[in-house]
Amino acid sequence: MGEYISREDAFELLKKHNKDPFHIQHALTVEGVMKWYATELGYAEDAEYWGIVGLLHDIDFEEYPDEHCIKAPELLRAGGVSEDIIHAVCSHGYGLTVDIKPEHEMEKVLYAVDELSGLIGAAALMRPSKSVQDMELKSLKKKYKTKSFAAGCSREVIERGAEMMGVELDKLLEDTIMAMRSCEN
Repeated sequence: MGEYISREDAFELLKKHNKDPFHIQHALTVEGVMKWYATELGYAEDAEYWGIVGLLHDIDFEEYPDEHCIKAPELLRAGGVSEDIIHAVCSHGYGLTVDIKPEHEMEKVLYAVDELSGLIGAAALMRPSKSVQDMELKSLKKKYKTKSFAAGCSREVIERGAEMMGVELDKLLEDTIMAMRSCEN
């Protein structure tokens, strides 16, 4: 993938624009999920790069929630982030706030797993273990079908993401549980 911002610098940039521990934790989760998918999909040599995209994906959300993925380029450019990462970050707002379509497989994964990781995280908190380690697909699907549960996590975006990735929804759900297990600690 060539030269790109270091993970350390990306994390500092994230913390410059995000103070809420929830947002930082979400970024770290999406970073781990993206790295897992990179390896699973045959891009292991680019896993760090995929992770950095995941880490920075909501760079503007805390400060500019109404301009999510619109303010991101400005913040990322000021932080020395390359245009390919900026495109990837902004593409997860496709159809919501921006018209930047996810094109690379990595961008499609980010689009699909951002909302889904939030929903899975909320489902995990409802479990006695407070963990994804013992979460089964069946229990996640039950929560997924309850529209009032984690209502801020768009099922439409998750389903569109699965379609973009060319996978069945159940496979996306199950794989993302596995991805979250890999990075929960």
